[in-house]
Amino acid sequence: MKTLILPIDGQSLEMAKNIIISGGLVAFPTETVYGLGANALSGEAVRAVYAAKGRPSDNPLIAHVHKDFDITTLVTDIPDYAALLAEAFLPGPLTMVYRSKGVVCPEVSCGLDTLAIRVPSHEGAQRFLKAVNLPIAAPSANVSKHVSPVTAEHVFDDLNGKIPLILDGGKCTGGIESTVLDCTGAVPCVLRSGLVTRDMVAQVAGECDEYHMVEGERVRSPGMKYKHYSPRCKTALFSYNDRFNALDEYKTCIAQGLRAYIMCDAAVAADMGDAAVLNLGVDENQVAANLYDKLREGERVADILIAIAPQKQDGVMVGVMNRLTKACG
Repeated sequence: MKTLILPIDGQSLEMAKNIIISGGLVAFPTETVYGLGANALSGEAVRAVYAAKGRPSDNPLIAHVHKDFDITTLVTDIPDYAALLAEAFLPGPLTMVYRSKGVVCPEVSCGLDTLAIRVPSHEGAQRFLKAVNLPIAAPSANVSKHVSPVTAEHVFDDLNGKIPLILDGGKCTGGIESTVLDCTGAVPCVLRSGLVTRDMVAQVAGECDEYHMVEGERVRSPGMKYKHYSPRCKTALFSYNDRFNALDEYKTCIAQGLRAYIMCDAAVAADMGDAAVLNLGVDENQVAANLYDKLREGERVADILIAIAPQKQDGVMVGVMNRLTKACG
């Protein structure tokens, strides 16, 4: 199969629509990462997503819809706080989990009675979703466990020959996957941290819980169970307080003839002297936006990537640390 990368225009959207309707897969941009989309109403199409990625079949997917899509055709029991959150944050990097009406195929939610709904804000994603006018089941458009893609080229590196079309919407600006929020209870509960933080949710909904997975429990959201986001090189992760130990490790690796790089934010980079640094940026939003891009760059240039956690650990950094720990820890 030949994989095309095309800019998002009328011709490529018509092609994407025909591929989706015929049961095929299309990679498309969102504001967070690129997604690998299939018709969420077709079990065969959704199974093809799992196969293309090599994704475990008990790891649920998210249904993506455009901003004018009536989600009450897919889900039920929408609490009042969810409507307030939708008004505040959608379209945007927030996924909300509701009770499913069973309209989408069971493969999307791995047999659970819930459905995760996402309304991305990326203009290209909205154009694609409006063109197909179907719920699109989509995980990140990469090989399972590899670093999530934030450019069309990243998708091509992982899925060339496995899918027919990548819609190129440029580099994603958000950088880490959406926050996933369980909206099936009296109080919203964060299942996966992201750019919409727990405090931001609580400010709108009044309160917000955070879920901690119990060993042996079924996965309720993407990103909860399995190793993720890993570059194809050796990695090491140091805390902020151990940053100078990380620098010593870097020097040891260089002395051994290894191509070593340090990945850190700008504040830590200032303490690293003349070490080779992949700089994540100056604030939490830049760090989130650059994380996957720098992990992908690291695997190209390094034998070992030595990551140093930022000093700030709250807010958006909760989601960043979740990904960084799974990638390098």
